[in-house]
Amino acid sequence: MANILISPGKYVQGAGEMKKLGEYAEKYGKKALILITSSGYKRIGNIVEDSFAGKEVSTVFDYFNGECSKTEINRLLKVVEDTGCDMIIGIGGGKILDTAKAVAFHKSVPVLICPTIASTDAPCSALSVIYTDEGVFEEYLFLPANPNLVLMDTEIITKSPVRLTVSGMGDALATYFEARACKNSGAATCAGGLATSAAMSLAELCFNTLMEEGVKAKLALEAGACTPAVEKIIEANTLLSGIGFESGGLAGAHAIHNGLTVLEECHPMYHGEKVAFGTITQLVLENIPGEELEDIITWCIELGLPVTLKELGVKEVTDEKIMAVAAAACADTDTLHNMPFEVNPETVSAAIKAADAYGHYYLGK
Repeated sequence: MANILISPGKYVQGAGEMKKLGEYAEKYGKKALILITSSGYKRIGNIVEDSFAGKEVSTVFDYFNGECSKTEINRLLKVVEDTGCDMIIGIGGGKILDTAKAVAFHKSVPVLICPTIASTDAPCSALSVIYTDEGVFEEYLFLPANPNLVLMDTEIITKSPVRLTVSGMGDALATYFEARACKNSGAATCAGGLATSAAMSLAELCFNTLMEEGVKAKLALEAGACTPAVEKIIEANTLLSGIGFESGGLAGAHAIHNGLTVLEECHPMYHGEKVAFGTITQLVLENIPGEELEDIITWCIELGLPVTLKELGVKEVTDEKIMAVAAAACADTDTLHNMPFEVNPETVSAAIKAADAYGHYYLGK
């Protein structure tokens, strides 16, 4: 099996870059479908529209319905057909971006990704996570190419709720450990081959950046400041984690996340918050040294990431609920089987229980 690394065509990060969106878009087509939420349009719609003034690109705005589902994708495909758009621009959070990528794939047109938050590593990837209309994980849609452009306006992202960037750190936390598991097992990555040394180095840099800059970035964001620590965390959450997970591989943490989606109580929690708990569970499965596990759990606590099922919204924890999560995580099509040892619902259920217990212990309650 070959070693493969994939990445977006261009990655741009800096304050005020959304004001240049029209300039960037001119290189990819003549008419853009811009997918955004109604609230997002109220916040930055004027910036987006102004960026296209005087440019040879016309725009069609459409409001996202809230879920990256086949229903929403098919609705937008009809919009593209009816309007004759020749590029897709997704502006917002992970599910909008995944939807934009899926629509662009089905229409074979360029896609420009403009996150307004740094809450997941979805922006850079050639992957869309498809959910049911009710928000339950359905499948991964692997795409033949990464986005043509990823544009991160750090001025806009800094103004987003701090919890979202912290959630992005929770998502990025999994990157190195899942890549390491895939490397140890010889599992194929999302890129369709084995991890390159470059991908593993980026995944490890992602983890080190989180540990060194995460708490500093959170405090700066709470003060409304975009500091070097914030810039580094935005890059870690988006670019380092994006390339790291895709060209390094997925394993236990994201499978546990997918399992947690079967519990309706967990639906209000953000993707990265569930992935953080999934990471702790994967590390329990791997039985890493106690001091390493303590460092990661206490880091999560310091950031406010959930380390117990109660913090994830599960008011009454039962064996039946935990087994339902474990069974879903162990689905034949999910990535838990990329771990370098055999897993089954029973061992995963035990790891979830232990992870929950460790979380309570370090929380002191």
